[in-house]
Parts: sequence; C-alpha cells; structure tokens
Amino acid sequence: MTAVLDPVTSHLTHDRQSVAQVRGIPLPRLCRVELRKMVDTRAGRWMLIVMSAISLLVAGINLIWGSAQDQAFGTYLGLTSLPLMILLPIVGIMAATAEWSQRTGLVTFTLEPRRGRVVGAKVVAGVALGLVVVAAAFAAAALAQLIAIVVRDVSGDWEMPWKVVLGFVIAMTVFVIQGLAFGFSLLNTAVAIVASILLPTVWSIVSGLSERLNSVAAWLDLNRTIEPMMSGTLTGEQWAQLGTSSAVWIGIPLAIGTWRVLTREVK
Repeated sequence: MTAVLDPVTSHLTHDRQSVAQVRGIPLPRLCRVELRKMVDTRAGRWMLIVMSAISLLVAGINLIWGSAQDQAFGTYLGLTSLPLMILLPIVGIMAATAEWSQRTGLVTFTLEPRRGRVVGAKVVAGVALGLVVVAAAFAAAALAQLIAIVVRDVSGDWEMPWKVVLGFVIAMTVFVIQGLAFGFSLLNTAVAIVASILLPTVWSIVSGLSERLNSVAAWLDLNRTIEPMMSGTLTGEQWAQLGTSSAVWIGIPLAIGTWRVLTREVK
C-alpha cells in the first residue's frame, strides 16, 4: 500500500528540517565583526589615534625634560597608561552603543536575533582591543626607554615585577569592561561617556568630605581599590574591596544593560 502524504504536512516537515539544518553565526565570527566595527568607524579610528598621540606626547615630554631617574621603563609605562585609564572606557562605551547611536541595530539583530550572543561578542571584542592597546603601550614604553638610553646616555632601568605587569593588564581590562557596562546600561554614547567620567569623580569628591563616607569609599571607589593591583601589592582585604567596587560599578550596570539590550525594541 502506498502512503498518501498531505501536501501541507509535507511542506511543514520540510521547513522544520531546513530550519534545523541552518546554523547560527559562529561566535568567533561575531567577535571579528564587532572588532572591525570598533576600528572601522571614523570615531573609533580617531579615538585610537588620540590615545596613541597623547601617549607619545607624554613619553616625549619625559624623554626631553625628565630627570635621569625618570628614564625608566616603569615610569614610561605609567605615563603612557594615563590616557588609557580615561579613554579605554570610552572605547568600550562606543562598542556597546554602536547599534543604538548609529542605527544599525535592525541589521545586527536581524542577522543575529540571539542578542545575548551579540552582547558577548562585544565584550570579547572590547577586551581584545583593550589588550592590543595595552600591548602597544608596553611597546611604546620600551621604545622610549631605548631612545633614552641612546640619547640621554642613561643606564636604563628595565626592572618591573611580574605582579605589576599583570596588575596593569588586568586594570586596563577592567576599565574597558566598565565602559561596556555603562554603554549597555544607558545605550547612548554621549550620556554614557559623561556618566562614566562624572559619577566616579563626584563619588570620590563626596567621599572625601566625611570620614564615614571615606571608609565606605574604601570598598566602593573603583579607582581607589584598583590602585593596589596596579602596584602589585594587593592583600586579601584589598581583593575583597576590589571585588565589591567592581560589582557596584561594573556588575550592576552590566546586568541592567544586558537586560535592556535583550528587551529593548529596535526601531
């Protein structure tokens, strides 16, 4: 006996099989796309150019007018990292708000409807770009040190404990993720940049006005709790303080921002 198939049922079964065979966009590809979006735009390129220019400027000033004791690798790295502490969060903010400030959300979330994967790809791409910038800062500091040895005729101090190096890299990564968290939570580039700079500054000023608030700031001021990490002197209590401040300034905004990206209507 030959079975008779319903044309409608046969068509639906074929559609289900076709959908099941369609694979989503691989996460590595999403990360590469988000990384390209961070450096291909005019704003992204100029942000990287400004960071490089400021780092070279401060290194050049120290090379010309700095004392012989200042011609050390650690000094140059500290100088080149100063603009990174301010500008790396902005790089994260621009990556997080790209879909909403440049009105590309409809295209992005149509190609990849699973928005959580897009959020994850942006975080990975932001951290990757931050690590590249940090590596460039190390290279610039080393180059400045070599020039100082040749031009200033100094012996050259290359000593730098591995804890300081690791703390520096982690701190710069934290700043990038903080920018991503503020960008996701506010979904507006200008507002997120102002908030990421203004709120921690205001909190630092207010906490200095009262001894009680100052003791609270020891646990909730991210700029203060991250300093021991950059100097390689973190104790157990300071690790707890860093974790608490990171939860307040990164964890909560990132959770709120992820929820907003997952639920916000794209227009």
